[in-house]
Amino acid sequence: MAEARIFYQEDCNQSLLEGKKICIIGYGSQGHAHALNLKDSGCDVVVGLYEGSKSKAKAEAQGLTVLPTAEAVKQSDIIMILINDELQADMYKKDVAPNLKAGDMLMFAHGFNINYKLIVPPKDVDVTMIAPKAPGHTVRSEYEAGKGTPMLVAVEQDATGHALDMALAYGAAIGGARAGILETTFKTETETDLFGEQAVLCGGVCALMQAGFETLCEAGYDPRNAYFECIHEMKLIVDLIYQSGFAGMRYSISNTAEYGDYVTGPKIVTPEVKKAMKQVLSDIQDGTFASEFIQDMKNGQIHFQAMRKKAAAHPSETVGKEIRKLYSWNNESDMLINN
Repeated sequence: MAEARIFYQEDCNQSLLEGKKICIIGYGSQGHAHALNLKDSGCDVVVGLYEGSKSKAKAEAQGLTVLPTAEAVKQSDIIMILINDELQADMYKKDVAPNLKAGDMLMFAHGFNINYKLIVPPKDVDVTMIAPKAPGHTVRSEYEAGKGTPMLVAVEQDATGHALDMALAYGAAIGGARAGILETTFKTETETDLFGEQAVLCGGVCALMQAGFETLCEAGYDPRNAYFECIHEMKLIVDLIYQSGFAGMRYSISNTAEYGDYVTGPKIVTPEVKKAMKQVLSDIQDGTFASEFIQDMKNGQIHFQAMRKKAAAHPSETVGKEIRKLYSWNNESDMLINN
């Protein structure tokens, strides 16, 4: 297998976007970042929103043109879909499909709907992906600072013969080429992204921290101590790994902590855990997870909302809320409101 290419500024021709109108569908975390970065890069941008969207006033206040989604698509040459995965297929059928023109480029920031064939575009349009590996507010703030966030690029369908070049031009316009744009496929991005979220970043890490918290509390330790040791300090370790890898993190901690890392890690992440991870990956690859997720969304999110309610009631949430009030730099309420 050939090594995936990484593209930088010199590999991208942003001038390809000249004379093209770009439609950003959605104005949430990623939507606002893409739209504003494109605008600041001199691109012709329109935001497509459903009638009555609360985001309309915000987008217009930030200098963007907002139109009903169908009309925005009709006027545009490049259409980037940035709404929730579970909403994309119905929106596409209603507002996008009837208004696509031959030669348009349909874009995504996550491959879910294309990979699982919930959206099947016509053969005469390009289908590409630019997927920032950072939340929207970081995509925006890094761009404003003259920097960028790493991104992925993929081409699922090249109807024009220029799909990759156009996707790279888009990626450069939102700042990705400043950091590097890694070539991938819709299939690889979808499966690795879902696996990372479920087995490690969200599902794995949250379950691990809460299990540690519960273990200390059940042994009679103060829940506040348990929160600090098993949850609060996770950021300190992750930041060190982010900055300089596992070796850099281990260099920065005590010999006691490093020794405990080596002897205890394998006791926690056992071969049985690895086996469970492989089953998680299998369910992602064969569509089992996607099917369950979409079905629950269509059935009123009954299971999803029940799990959300149960998670919110975990004792670590109560303890954590009180402890976070002690932080002089805490802006938790602002973060929740703005995102």
